[in-house]
Amino acid sequence: MYQFDTTIRVLYADTDIMGFVYYGNYPKYYEIGRTEMIRSLGMAYSTLEQDGVAMPVKDMSCNFIKPAHYDQLLTIRTRVDELPQARIKFHYEIYNEKQELINRGETTLFFLDKSSNRPVRAPKKLIEKLKPYFEQD
Repeated sequence: MYQFDTTIRVLYADTDIMGFVYYGNYPKYYEIGRTEMIRSLGMAYSTLEQDGVAMPVKDMSCNFIKPAHYDQLLTIRTRVDELPQARIKFHYEIYNEKQELINRGETTLFFLDKSSNRPVRAPKKLIEKLKPYFEQD
C-alpha cells in the first residue's frame, strides 16, 4: 500500500449558497490528491503524458459524510492498495481541520496509449516507483 497526504484550503469559489463546498468540487480534490501522490513518488502526470500514456477515469464513487466550509484546511489522504496493471484504483479520505472524516471516494483510471487510443499496461516507471511499498519483508 502507498499513501500520501496533501493539504488544500477551501476557496470561496468552491462553496455554494449554503456555504458548503459544492459537491462538484470533490472530483477536483481527488485529482489534486492523486496528482500530488504521483509527484511524491518523484514523477509527474505530465511525464506520463509526454511518454505517450494518458490516464482517463473509468469510474468514480463519492460519499459525503460532513460538509466542508470556506477557508478550512482539508487533508486529502490518497491511497493505492495494489500495484496497478491495466488499471489503477485510488482511494480518498478527506479530513477537516479537526481531523474528522468528511468525505470518502474512489476513482479507477486506466492506462491508454495516446497514439493508438488503446488500453495498455501500467508504465514501468510508475510500477518501479510503487513496487517498494508493496514488497513484503
